[in-house]
Amino acid sequence: MSSGNAYHGKVGDHFAQMAGTSPYNAFTDRPAVLDLVGDVTGARVLDVGCGAGHYTEALLERGAVVTGIEGSTTLLGHARERVGDRAELRAHDLEKPLDFAGDACFDVAVCALVHHHLTAREQLLSELLRVLRPGGRLVLSTTHPTAEWLHHGNSYFDESWVDHPLPDPSLSIRYQRLTLETLVTEWLSAGFALERLVEPRPLARLREVDEARYEKLGNEPSFLAARLRRPQP
Repeated sequence: MSSGNAYHGKVGDHFAQMAGTSPYNAFTDRPAVLDLVGDVTGARVLDVGCGAGHYTEALLERGAVVTGIEGSTTLLGHARERVGDRAELRAHDLEKPLDFAGDACFDVAVCALVHHHLTAREQLLSELLRVLRPGGRLVLSTTHPTAEWLHHGNSYFDESWVDHPLPDPSLSIRYQRLTLETLVTEWLSAGFALERLVEPRPLARLREVDEARYEKLGNEPSFLAARLRRPQP
């Protein structure tokens, strides 16, 4: 993500530790995103905002050739520990163009739980359309607008930036509330075709790990995931 809103220092360390087993990440968002990605055997995949490398690792296990980019050097260090030299990992501020990549050089792009942290979302979407081959797919996930409304209250149409506190009260993450209308409009305006929209539910085995979270995530939306495609000429 952007260097400004990326998870630096203690925030990055906290996220890296949590994302491996969290009901939200490991049992809800990641399975949904990987299901939307589908078969990536031999595919060139760009992991946008690769974080601590959990999605990169899963994509490698599915036979993909992965390039991961991340604005946090803290998280990039965790990703390198996780996948070693099996993937190309590079520091990159997602508020800036993807100038390291040529046109149509990737088959798939994955952008998991990054979109709502960015200010230059339209630029990034345009760049992703450029670097994907015709027919290539972008799988993107973000916070669910209804979940944000339930949590913050006020107007559903409030698209303000919020600082979400972490268990350590001295730490927080910054992101923007976005409506479904805004999200879909941005995707389509960038030139993508929307193939599938998913409201991820938790894996059934979460019930054995954390029944309370399983019930909550099974009854209230938390994330929104989409598979977009660069149209053929």
